[in-house]
Amino acid sequence: MSHRDVIALGGSLGAVAALKHLLGKLPADFAAAVFVVIHVGARGKDLLAEIFNAHSEIPVTTAVDGEVVERGHVYVAPADHHLLVIDGVIRLGRGPRENLARPAVDPLFRSVGLNYGPRSVAVVLTGMLNDGAAGLADLKRCGGVTVVQNPSDAVAPDMPMGALMASDVDYRAPLEGLAALLVELTGEEAGPPIPVPAEIRLEVDIALGRQIGSETMLTIANPVPISCPACGGVLSQIKSWPPLRFRCQVGHAYTSEALAAESESAVDEALRVALRIIEERVTLSEKMAEDAHRSGFAAAAAANRRRANEGREHAETLRRAIIGSAPDATAGKLEDAGLAVAKYPDPIGPESS
Repeated sequence: MSHRDVIALGGSLGAVAALKHLLGKLPADFAAAVFVVIHVGARGKDLLAEIFNAHSEIPVTTAVDGEVVERGHVYVAPADHHLLVIDGVIRLGRGPRENLARPAVDPLFRSVGLNYGPRSVAVVLTGMLNDGAAGLADLKRCGGVTVVQNPSDAVAPDMPMGALMASDVDYRAPLEGLAALLVELTGEEAGPPIPVPAEIRLEVDIALGRQIGSETMLTIANPVPISCPACGGVLSQIKSWPPLRFRCQVGHAYTSEALAAESESAVDEALRVALRIIEERVTLSEKMAEDAHRSGFAAAAAANRRRANEGREHAETLRRAIIGSAPDATAGKLEDAGLAVAKYPDPIGPESS
């Protein structure tokens, strides 16, 4: 019987410091391959591996396309590429962004679950929004073991909370206890292989950059009247749930939280553009009123002053909308997470849920 020997780690805000700490606690004889995705900009200089290598007893390198996977090695996703593992070989996908990111955590988790099944372990670390939640649930559907950093222990609790709310996570542990938990899990025998859902394989293909037709998309999602923020195409709602997710025909993927965040940004920008246009119109109406007054056209001057006053009222309404368009969404998430915290109480050390 095989042991669990493949670890996938994903995080965002605060994850660099978390991973330096976690990797530094793994022993030199750690007998598993480790894959890491952290949200980085498209123009990143791939310095993460060098940073982590300075704190790790096992070698850390930036993943290279076509590289054969070895145990006792850490592979870090390069900038602007999805990190995937297929048939024991690293593949760097140029598929569309998922949850506003490339590399994204979800594709890594899916590919590891697809190819290693019960031999795989995935860990969601600190980060904003909820990339990793869907991929973690998919890896569990493939027979893998799922782990989440305690939200109360995270610099940014969104990603751990999202993962806890999207599926029944196997383990939750503080950062200090994650390394010991991974050593324990890799020392255990993996369960028997189980059938892999076809839609997981399809989504891994999308991350690789393979095009899919509309008929194929209909097998995993249903069109909804929402447009993709990235390309303007029609989004389809993914049938597997939770979490609530969407994809467009091009392949851009969003959880509802990521889509809401991107849409909020677009709404805010549209409001600010509208405010600028109205303020310029007010200025123009004032100039026209002055010109009409100097020319002796009292009625035209009065009409332009009324137009300017109406514009000021509209501008003030938009200004109030802009100020109120950025509520503290964290409060609602923390309230929802109270249910998850109740379901997964803070342990003294790593424990099964």
